[in-house]
Amino acid sequence: MRAVDIVIKKRDKKELSKEEIAFFISGLSNGDIADYQVSAWAMAVLLNGMTDQETTDLTLAMADSGEVLDLSSIAPIVVDKHSTGGVGDKTTLVVGPIAAACGLPVGKMSGRGLGFSGGTLDKMESIPGYRVDLTKEEFLSQLKDIYIVLTGQSADLAPADGKLYALRDVTGTVPSLPLIASSVMSKKIAAGAHAIVLDVKVGNGAFMKNIEDARQLATMMVAIGKLSGREVRAILSDMNQPLGKAVGNALELKEAIDTLNNRGPKDFYEHCLVIASHMLVLGKKAENLEKAKKLAINTLENGTAWEKFRELVITQKGDVSYIDNPEKLPTAPIMLEMKADRSGYISEVHARTIGETSLDLGAGRAKKTDKIDPAVGIIVHIKVGEKVDEGIILFTIYANDPDKAKEAQDRLKECVAFSITPCDPLPLFYGVIT
Repeated sequence: MRAVDIVIKKRDKKELSKEEIAFFISGLSNGDIADYQVSAWAMAVLLNGMTDQETTDLTLAMADSGEVLDLSSIAPIVVDKHSTGGVGDKTTLVVGPIAAACGLPVGKMSGRGLGFSGGTLDKMESIPGYRVDLTKEEFLSQLKDIYIVLTGQSADLAPADGKLYALRDVTGTVPSLPLIASSVMSKKIAAGAHAIVLDVKVGNGAFMKNIEDARQLATMMVAIGKLSGREVRAILSDMNQPLGKAVGNALELKEAIDTLNNRGPKDFYEHCLVIASHMLVLGKKAENLEKAKKLAINTLENGTAWEKFRELVITQKGDVSYIDNPEKLPTAPIMLEMKADRSGYISEVHARTIGETSLDLGAGRAKKTDKIDPAVGIIVHIKVGEKVDEGIILFTIYANDPDKAKEAQDRLKECVAFSITPCDPLPLFYGVIT
């Protein structure tokens, strides 16, 4: 078997066998296949696509390129949740404790933010001492003991995916849906979850800008799950405006704390309940979504979800006093309010612009080596469809530099649109792929 023959076969729009894909990914992993051949193959996949079976075989080959965790000793069903990334998306910090409080183990390996999309680990590292570098043994032990883990991705899981992504990043092949789907699912499968809920974001603040592409990606990932023996469900959710109000690491952590204490923003609260409900149904803790939602609400009202979050922080060596007293979390010294210069109905709150503005303040990374400032960010006080009067506060900017605060203020003016006539609010969700 030769790498060039596999490249030619995909170039000619033919279906690759499981053996050919395994050979190619093995060669990528051990360096036997040259970068230029892998790049040519990735371009052929981008242009010609893959069948569901090919994409599943690719996913499993990448998962098998490293260690695959076996969680069967923890519980019959361990669930994971993955978001494709958005602005103000701190959902994991709430839905994980809800599910764990219902007796459903949640083993989560998360990533850091890159670009305008925030990272779960960056938010949790706003808590002094919180460890995101658990070993495999610590991961398994903690999952068994307290039913929740939130740590960083192990370098031993799906290492072929990291090598392939590095080449995709510099060869214009990142947008390939089969390569995106296999990248996400290979890491999820390697992490050992039996059931996976996918939160696939749609809109200007997401990687998938339109519903058609998002549905295609979601359908592909669900098919991979089915063909690989996992229960997978994908929820299409809106990302044309930020989720909740807070954008920025410590600010988002505070909002998650508020939500776990039953006082979070209405849209974020409802979003978390829906995602958690799907997790509980897949995890066999509830017969249907209605009963699952009641279970989820109960954990927020009786405080068990909050106690589970505290247990998570304590177990991973975070200073729990910072979440018990959120005013201790980092807060930027400059606070600048931006007010409406007219009255009307809000017709747009552009998520991507807000995310990029938060990044420029220091809340995100333009490149992987950039340092995060946990204290900076933006509070968004408005939603599409709301009626506002002149002088009402639209945004509160938290900054460490007066020039950056002024630049943020100028940029945020571009992301809000007003209408003189009423306009509909945006939906939270667009559908479910099962």
